[in-house]
Amino acid sequence: MPGKIREVNEMTQQKSIFHTIRLVCLLALISALSSAAFAQALSAGTVAGVVLDPNNAAVPNANVTIANSVTGYTRTVTSNADGTFRFDNVPPNNYQLSVAAGGFETATQNLSVRTSVPISLKVALSVGGAAETVTVTGGAADVLENIPSTHTDVDQTLISRLPTRSPGSGLSDVVTMAAPGVVADSNGFFHPLGDHAQTSYSIDNQPISDQQSKAFSTQLPPNAIQSMEVITGATPAEYGDKTSLVVNAITKSGLGQKKPTGSFNTTYGSFGTVSQDASLAYGKAKVGNFITFNYDRSGRFLDSPEFVPLHDRGTSGTIFDRIDYTPNSKDTFHLNLFLARNNFQTPNQFDQQAVGQDQRQLVHSLNIAPGYVHIFSPTTVLSINPYYRLDNVKYFGSPNPFSDQPITFNESRRLNNVGVKADLSYVKGKNNAKFGAQFSHTFLNEGFEFGITDPDFNDPASPDFVPGLLPFDLTRGGNPFLFHGHTDIKQEALYAQDNLTLGNATLSMGLRFDNYNGLTHDQMLQPRLGISYLFKRTNTILRGSYTRNFETPYNENLILSSATGAGGLANGILGDTSDQPLRPGRRSQFNLGFQQALGKYLMIDGDYFNKRTNNAYDFNVLFNTSVTFPISWQRSKLDGVSLRVNMSNYKGLSAFMVAGHTRARFFPPESGGLFFNSDLPSGVFRIDHDQNLEQTTQVQYQFERWKRLAPYLNFTWRYDSGVVAGSVPDFASALGLTADQQAQIGLFCDGLFATPTQPITSCTSSNRGALRVRIPADGTENDDSNPPRIAPRHLFDFSAGTDNLFRTEHTKVTLRFTVLNLTNKVALYNFQSTFSGTHFVAPRSYQGQIGLTF
Repeated sequence: MPGKIREVNEMTQQKSIFHTIRLVCLLALISALSSAAFAQALSAGTVAGVVLDPNNAAVPNANVTIANSVTGYTRTVTSNADGTFRFDNVPPNNYQLSVAAGGFETATQNLSVRTSVPISLKVALSVGGAAETVTVTGGAADVLENIPSTHTDVDQTLISRLPTRSPGSGLSDVVTMAAPGVVADSNGFFHPLGDHAQTSYSIDNQPISDQQSKAFSTQLPPNAIQSMEVITGATPAEYGDKTSLVVNAITKSGLGQKKPTGSFNTTYGSFGTVSQDASLAYGKAKVGNFITFNYDRSGRFLDSPEFVPLHDRGTSGTIFDRIDYTPNSKDTFHLNLFLARNNFQTPNQFDQQAVGQDQRQLVHSLNIAPGYVHIFSPTTVLSINPYYRLDNVKYFGSPNPFSDQPITFNESRRLNNVGVKADLSYVKGKNNAKFGAQFSHTFLNEGFEFGITDPDFNDPASPDFVPGLLPFDLTRGGNPFLFHGHTDIKQEALYAQDNLTLGNATLSMGLRFDNYNGLTHDQMLQPRLGISYLFKRTNTILRGSYTRNFETPYNENLILSSATGAGGLANGILGDTSDQPLRPGRRSQFNLGFQQALGKYLMIDGDYFNKRTNNAYDFNVLFNTSVTFPISWQRSKLDGVSLRVNMSNYKGLSAFMVAGHTRARFFPPESGGLFFNSDLPSGVFRIDHDQNLEQTTQVQYQFERWKRLAPYLNFTWRYDSGVVAGSVPDFASALGLTADQQAQIGLFCDGLFATPTQPITSCTSSNRGALRVRIPADGTENDDSNPPRIAPRHLFDFSAGTDNLFRTEHTKVTLRFTVLNLTNKVALYNFQSTFSGTHFVAPRSYQGQIGLTF
């Protein structure tokens, strides 16, 4: 067994090196061949127009600005000699447009960008003063969004200032902190509106419904994104597969850059963390290119099962290149190229460190996404987006398998996704319609082996003994469990949607049809309806929606998990005919919400959601590792509220607050998985997505008095009331934990605390409990109404910096100092969770960053 595993590891490493070289060569070849052939982000909009004087003559050199006072998005261009101007790659949102020129009054108007159909404007200036600069004075009421979808808009101005806790998962950190109703999980994961990772990404109109994180597929770095719309309710019909949260992201572009712009930043911090990034944007009216390189190295790459990280080094590297080409006024092309690699150790507990456990994982990712847009008329636009995506994941056990505790295992998993999305957009009068189709083919290959190396893990003398695992117990003469599987998953979707503007009301109507042909076969017609109404007098929007959604299975380890049946490998039989492979889920979702502008600077957005799902998905995690298996429950009932409050810039002060309350109730029986860290519930239970309250408050102050120096302060407060921790239903169960596990939760009895080497074996005192887990009183625990929970935690982050250290005009030096977990709070994300494992939040850490922008 040890020799076989070592041989597999060596062969896998050699193949990984070969694949890395091949991917780099392929990316370089594609970039070289297509640098003059592709253009603008297709999910974004275009705003073009002409500036005229009172005699309808062109006004050159006018300053034209579009801005959103809530998100902070601002762009300015200068009109050409013929008075024309153009904004490409504009994220979907509401904006105020302002035009100023010497000798004329400033002209302003509001506009809404909600389609790829170009918006054409004529701006007439009146003779007036001599001001030549644009000052945007619009308030919150000017950017109210009269649409039924519940969503949050996040611009790069906020993305760049939010603290990043998890190396390699910056985008997930942004979503967790900036979107309401999102419960934080370890290793950059999050639970949107009561679900686990039910998230789809649309990157410049490329749909990605597989998990985007360093554990599965290295995600796009935050500095590649210009803006993103995070949708949590009334999901439009063009989005499918995973719809609890949809991230519609618009990447940065070099199109229209008259002068090259770029940046370089290097960061050094605690745990030997080093981060470097460089970006460059350049181009003209017809050709543009944006490229960014990112590298992270840390001694605490994953959230560890001990407060002090052990065996937790990791690196992540990405290259993203976006190429734009517009040969004429009718046709545009674009190409997104993305190459990523991360390599990390699996962090150990103290006892695993003592025996030399050395598990690690390697992930390669490649993405190629070209696109084409053709403008048939001022009302009709065709978009076509083919794509190819590859994720290659390899997990390596220790060279000595018995150094792995309680099991040793290896994994090699490959996901290839090829597809195309095409849609026709039509905007005229009251209608803003889109009709489209999506076709994809996903090739899955899975190899997995494991063996039990701890004689106490599945002791035949224990009342919890699982006979189905005995054949794989290496300590009792068993043999390794070996599995290899392959499947092709074909998916087709058709959709139609229309937003009708009826006075102060907006009616959203959509219909989507999905056909899923994988290990199982299913199809579903999904109506999606919503309405919103603007009360102009009070600056209030009320909205409501009903949607049906077809939730497809997760692709990570889908083949093996579908073959194990109910309870995982408890029965020891693969392909048990009494259990079907994992199949798609069906969901009904209701949302009720409002948006309210208060004065010029405040915007409040609230939402209530109610979701009912048949065949609800989650994950079974192998202990504290990054390896997971999709599982499904018969049904789930999820409901809750979310809230977002925005304060736009007032004399340099800006802030936002997001909050959420989520009830997540799941109902057995369960299907799929490998084996479980704790007993599966027999009745309705609260899952670890359930949390009474989570909130993030971020306050930023820009010192306007020293504009050239541009100093700023940021303060972030994150509160989590605690997710469900089902493995400690009472104090007696806690006494049965190992010494290290008791120390992890801070177990105490009459002033005596457990240590990693000294457990508490009995306690008769009433002064007992745990610092980091809320254990129900004896006899009161109920999986539904009173489950054990992780203790509440407050995390504070602070940063200070300057955007122009030497007060220069063009090339600027930036400087920032950040403290994460300012009070050094010792807290858990989760504990012995079947769905997450055990993970601590990061200790207090420091980061210093110096950069250059031009």
